[in-house]
This record gives sequence, structure tokens and C-alpha cells, in this order.
Amino acid sequence: MRTLLFLSLLLISLTFSNNASEGMMNYDPDKTVLLESSQEPVISFKIWFKSGSQDDPSGKEGLAYFTARMLSEGGTLNNSYEQILLKLFPFAASYYASAGTEMTIFGGRIHKDNLGEFYKLFIDQLLNPAFSQDAFARIKENTLNYLKTTLKYSSDEELGKAVLYNKIFRGTGYGHISSGTISSVESITIEDVKQFFKKYYNRNNFVLGLAGGFEKDFPAKVFSDLQKLSDGKENIVKAPEPKPVKGLNVTIVNKKSNATAISIGFPIDLLRGSREWYALAIANSYLGEHRNSSSHLYQVIREARGLNYGDYSYIEHFPNGGRFQMPMPNAPRKKQIFEIWIRPVPNETKHFSLRAALRELRKIVDGGLSQEQFDLTRNFLKKYVLHYAPDMNTRLGYALDDKFYGMKESHLALFRKMMDQLTLEDVNKAIKKYLQYDNMEIVMITDEDKPLKDALVTNAPSPISYATPKPDTVLEEDKEIINYKLQISGDKVEFLTLDELFK
Repeated sequence: MRTLLFLSLLLISLTFSNNASEGMMNYDPDKTVLLESSQEPVISFKIWFKSGSQDDPSGKEGLAYFTARMLSEGGTLNNSYEQILLKLFPFAASYYASAGTEMTIFGGRIHKDNLGEFYKLFIDQLLNPAFSQDAFARIKENTLNYLKTTLKYSSDEELGKAVLYNKIFRGTGYGHISSGTISSVESITIEDVKQFFKKYYNRNNFVLGLAGGFEKDFPAKVFSDLQKLSDGKENIVKAPEPKPVKGLNVTIVNKKSNATAISIGFPIDLLRGSREWYALAIANSYLGEHRNSSSHLYQVIREARGLNYGDYSYIEHFPNGGRFQMPMPNAPRKKQIFEIWIRPVPNETKHFSLRAALRELRKIVDGGLSQEQFDLTRNFLKKYVLHYAPDMNTRLGYALDDKFYGMKESHLALFRKMMDQLTLEDVNKAIKKYLQYDNMEIVMITDEDKPLKDALVTNAPSPISYATPKPDTVLEEDKEIINYKLQISGDKVEFLTLDELFK
């Protein structure tokens, strides 16, 4: 009897221990990013799957984007997309999937009071996606409409940037926009989507991100649920190696318009986290901080001459620049470009505006920043970076990016720290090492081709007139810009029509 009683008690103890252990299941810290805050009533989810458009198979470009769209809009085996929307409506909540070049985020936000009902829908989308024929047909039609019409006709700025990136990264996994090409999207099948989902949305290929006032055992629950995904391997991809850009290469996309959008760029071997990156960030902010009127390009082209809405430069990929004031997280890349974005200028000033921008780039490369320019920009950035992540959801995004770049210290914290440590010498050394003006891709979306080519190749003067009087200082500077030499040879100019793009 004693033996039976002992064995019974032991069995009960082991069962309780196993149940408790399951309830407090450990999660892999290397695959988890947690930002806990008991004061934050909203809980943010960001599950990073290590996949993106760079993983699109040849001939199936756009498959990563398509798969993410199916998760966002395709419903589950238990609820149609319409039913999900109705169930989420009372909570003022939603979830989404967004595929970038190297990172796909499956995310959402919910008030903690409604977490239970929301989470059921959220995790069900990953574990039981429907991949319905109706959703597939709808998303394919919308994607083709975007490639055939929206991208080509609604925004010359986005069109120019898309052509620029395709040019710089042609022949690599980065060498197509995330939504693919017309022919590749037409070839994608539901079976392609299912296979891509199974391969990359697997239990070994994610990092779980949570932020807000969640319970202590909640991360373990989510991590445990994610183990129900298919088995597979972690997706490890090397950085692309684009061909070196030689000389000034101009792509002219002929489009009837009363203004010309200009995008300029070249690859750089520099990623956030290094001291040199933050040094170059100071130089870039001085030259062309995004949507900031104090930057130099803005002052020269827009403020002094009123030629457009804005002029900016970048040392990191900045998608959807027309929509956002601050850089958005979760668009990381192992290979970046230096980019100048000239928002549309009147057609009669396009040659002048190109010269003005490249002249300013040359001045900063050859002369560096002055002590005054350095001090003003560094002090500005130290405060400005505080606006990069104003909420827990954005901070969670940056924390995932820190893991992508292998950073042991937060990028946002290191950014501010570097503003106190860097010197003018550091900045000017970074400029000399990473910036140049002899080898770059130039894309112009404009209403003419041959006359512009002739003017560029022959370095014909590009006179400018103004509707309102300008100061003598501006007019004197114009004399230099009008005749500023650009070394562009005829064989470096390519013409494209809208019909030839994204086929």
C-alpha cells in the first residue's frame, strides 16, 4: 500500500511539474525580442520571417510580396477575410503581413483588454491560412494593375526610384521591385504561394517581437504556438554583389509630363552599427536630411530657387519617402546605396537641377564639412533622432532591425551617443571614403529623350529664368551651375519607354 501511495503521489507530482513547465515554456532568446511596459495598454506584435523579395525564384519575382498579401487579405480555414474584418472591427484593430527585400513582418496591435479574441484570429492566420482562389485572383489583379498602371502613372518619383534600384542591383536578388514584374506575377500560381509559405514561414525562420503590457507567460505561449509551423531551415542569404557602376550612366524614361523626377545613386559598403555609419549620417543630414528644410540641397534647389517641393539624400533604403517624415523600421538591407532624390522640377529646369545637385555633392566630397556645419548638424541630429521611434510599436521595429544588423547596442541609443563622440575629422574621413561623384546611376522621368541626351553629352548651357526676382548671390551662383561640367558620354545614355518597364 505504501509503495502504491508513493507511486501515485510521484505520478501526480510529475504531472503537475510537466504542466507547470509547459505553461512556463522557455523561448529562445536569440529568436525573441521583448519590450515590456506595464504602463503601455496596447500590445504590439511583429513576427519577423527571414525572407523577402530577394528569395523570389527566377521567373516568379513578386512571390514573397504575393504570399504576404495572401496572409493580409486571404482569410483562414476558419474565417473568411470578410468575417475576420467584422470580428476585428469592434476592437479597432487589424493585422498585416509586409514583405520587404530581406524581411517580412507579420504584425498587429491590440489593446490588452481585447488580447484574447484578437490573438485567436492573429495566430490562426499563420497556422491555418486559406489561400483561397477568390483572394488569389483579387490580389493578382490588383498587383498587375499596380505594375501596369499605378506605378507608371500615379507617381513619377516612386517610378524613378524603382528604376534606379533595378539598375543598380540588376542581376542580383535586389534587382526587381518587391511586387515583381508583369510576366512573373502572371505566372504565379496558388501552389507557388503555398510552397513559398511552407518553405520560409517555418518554425526555424522567425524572430518573435512583442511590446507593451503583456503578461509574463504570454511570450512563451506565442512562441509555443509558432512551433506548430512547418519544419524547415533558417534562411541565410549573403549580401548581394552588384556590378561596379562605371561613369555617369543616365536612364531617360520618356513620359509626357510637365515636370521631371530625378533619382541618383550608387552602392556603398556601409551598414548601421559602425562608427563610420554615424559619421556619414552627419554628412548626409547636412546634405539632404529627408523632408527637412535645413538641409543643403533643399536650400539650394527649393528654398533659394523654388524649383520643386524638396531635395534629399540617403545612406539607407527609405521606402515610401513621399508618405513618411521619419525613416520607418523593418526595411533593412545587407547592401545599401547612397541616393539623391530630386522631387519633380519644371521640365525646362531639369538639366540645371541635375547640375545643381551634383555640384553640391562634389563640393561636399572635395571640401568636406566646415566646423560650423558639423556642429550645427550634429546637435540637430542628436535631438532629431528622438523622433524616430515615438511609440512602442516603432521601437519594437527598430529592436528587430538591431537583431538583423547584429547590433549589441540599440541603434537609436548608439546614434545619440555617437553624436557626442564623433569629430569633424571623423565625418570628413567618412565622406572621402564612401562618397564620390564620378560613378553613379541617374534616372530621369521626363517628356523628351534625344534633346536631353544631346544637352547632357555636349554639356550645353542650361540657362534658367525666374518668375520673381532673386538675390544677386543666387544669380551669381547660377552662372556656375549653368555651365557645370558633367562627364556623360553618348554610350552611357539609355532610353526607355513606359511600356518597357517591369515587363
